[in-house]
Amino acid sequence: MIDWSRVKILCEEVGKDDFAEVVELFFEEMGAALARLNQNPDLSRLAADLHFLKGSALNLGFRQVAELCGEGEQLAAQRRAAEVRLDRIQTAYRQSRAEFGRDCPLHLPR
Repeated sequence: MIDWSRVKILCEEVGKDDFAEVVELFFEEMGAALARLNQNPDLSRLAADLHFLKGSALNLGFRQVAELCGEGEQLAAQRRAAEVRLDRIQTAYRQSRAEFGRDCPLHLPR
């Protein structure tokens, strides 16, 4: 679910002191975007919204979330937005976030 090598790279790039802030901002943005999609999805913007989520997820190593967002982005771009499984993206995000919170300190540079 998590690309821990990406997490390590990001931590090294921003530094340990700023890493927690980056993670907090990621959780805020992802949570808000997913909630908006869940409550009131704008199908005309779905491909763009999923592209944003995919990029954010890739940046923090949420590999499975990024893959599902990429699949959804392709469907939406093909005018098949009704086939996008937002529930799968939400579930993958919750599971990835739990794994990240549980295991992140074990994977960070010391």
